[in-house]
Amino acid sequence: MHGYRKRTGRRGVLALTGVVAATTLATTVASAAPAAVRAAPTTPVTSVVSINTPITPVTPIVPITSIAPATPAVSADLVAAGREVIVVRSLERVAHPLSATDPGGRTADLRALSNMVGDAKVVGLGEATHGSHEFFAMKERVFRHLVEERGFTTFALEMSWSAGLRIDDYLQGGPGDPRQIAEETLAGSPWEREEFVSLIGWMREHNRRHPDHRVHFMGDDLGAPKLGDAVFERVLSSVRKTRPEALPRLTELYSRLRPFDDVFSYLRKPVAERRENAARAQEAFDLVAGRQGTDSDHGDADDGINADDGTDAADYAWTVQHARNIAQTFAFATVDLADPASVTAAERLRDQAMADNVLWWQRHTGHKMLLSAHNGHVGYLSTHPDIYPRTQGAVLRDRLGRDYTAIGFSFAAGSFLTKDTSLDGDWKPVTVPAAPPGMNEHTLDRVRYRDFYLDLRTAPAPVRAWLDRARPVYDAGSTFTPSPQPTLALGRAYDILIHLHRVRAADKLEPLPY
Repeated sequence: MHGYRKRTGRRGVLALTGVVAATTLATTVASAAPAAVRAAPTTPVTSVVSINTPITPVTPIVPITSIAPATPAVSADLVAAGREVIVVRSLERVAHPLSATDPGGRTADLRALSNMVGDAKVVGLGEATHGSHEFFAMKERVFRHLVEERGFTTFALEMSWSAGLRIDDYLQGGPGDPRQIAEETLAGSPWEREEFVSLIGWMREHNRRHPDHRVHFMGDDLGAPKLGDAVFERVLSSVRKTRPEALPRLTELYSRLRPFDDVFSYLRKPVAERRENAARAQEAFDLVAGRQGTDSDHGDADDGINADDGTDAADYAWTVQHARNIAQTFAFATVDLADPASVTAAERLRDQAMADNVLWWQRHTGHKMLLSAHNGHVGYLSTHPDIYPRTQGAVLRDRLGRDYTAIGFSFAAGSFLTKDTSLDGDWKPVTVPAAPPGMNEHTLDRVRYRDFYLDLRTAPAPVRAWLDRARPVYDAGSTFTPSPQPTLALGRAYDILIHLHRVRAADKLEPLPY
């Protein structure tokens, strides 16, 4: 969809201005430097600079680190401009251009990304907003590539565990069509978009064509916007066959909890009532998990059972996990929205639960997984650490080490979907202008490639120093606050970064024909 090079225009003029500033800075510093430095030979510039090709620096350029504090001859702005040019040039040396963001066609441009991922068992792929076409489309494109080139088999999404089960049932041959499944499982979420109809459709077709290399869909989140009744029935049905003596009490406990079809309405119930229900859900989980004895309320508990081996024990491992997710959901739903400390505790519980669910799935299936969620959940740092003190990505890194890789997204301008409040309202488009100087995206967008990615772990020294400093970023979740912008040190948040020049709002899900 996108070419390799950017068009000459305002951004090109900015790039040329930076080069002029850097050259002026070098000349000024050279004139102010000791005689021994000034005497060093230089190479004259004899050709016209093209702003769409790498610019060979005037040599020698005095390293920025050796420049004395700004004097009247060398302004602070000029020093900053020269420093940024060095960062941009260094970025260009390690950036890998993307030839497209939409899935389909050749994927040779993703080979370097595949090498960066290496042997990771779980790859987190973020999104700077919850509603941009290019982020969603790139997720399908990257997943396809990892399935075909790296043997990945599970696409995990920041959505309810029970909805993920419904989608996976369809992928394994269940009734329906992609649009119907998306409408049924993604309603009210930012992923209720045409891009996810495309993903679900491709996964179903892949399984038809490759029955010996089937792919799966997993929801790693709590039961929001709903748990649905099917997950309760899965637990009860299994216990009815395996532990009939526990069924009466389990039925009684769940009768007080179901249905759970609207978490936002449920959160308006008194906190005391919600805490009582959380205690019931936990008792139900303990009752179900008691059959295994070695299991616990930690989602990553290793009970030694492979959930794909077809045994009764493996089947029951799934039952315990279903009951665990119900308990996780009701524990989260005790949040007191009027108490900031309670909100932070709830979000910490949620990130921990999502990580636990991913770890459980990976260990019990052995699948390689692509984990799709917001940047603030797959990365190691959040732009709002007061609310999200420990991210899902941080938990996964602690538990998996190098078997986890976090990929973040950034964008320099464009549109996305967001809401006025987290609990109410519809998703609607918001547009932001080109990132101004001082933002991470402004510097990234001066790289000559329109869209590109790079490995932050192996970036050259000038880039690493730049990446380790927190600067304003574009970041939108369920809501968006245009000012002040949150800040983030990209190098401490991700292993790999994908930068896109411009994004547009994701495509609204077309209604089913009746």
